[in-house]
Amino acid sequence: MFRCHVCGSIEARKELVSEVFQIDGQMILVERIPAAVCARCGEAVFSRETTETVRKLAHRAAHPIRSVQMDVFALA
Repeated sequence: MFRCHVCGSIEARKELVSEVFQIDGQMILVERIPAAVCARCGEAVFSRETTETVRKLAHRAAHPIRSVQMDVFALA
């Protein structure tokens, strides 16, 4: 059963999300990640299997499908 670790809600919807990870100082974008997304606060939660697949991709188990330019902002 789903329970959001941010807000405690038990309502979620299944979505494909994108996340940016920083690996060894390099930003990696992973798209179309299956997730349970909290209906209240929008927090995405991944299954253990999905997390392991993303970890392998981010550590170069596969070749990227494309590269994108990214704007960077700093608050401090």
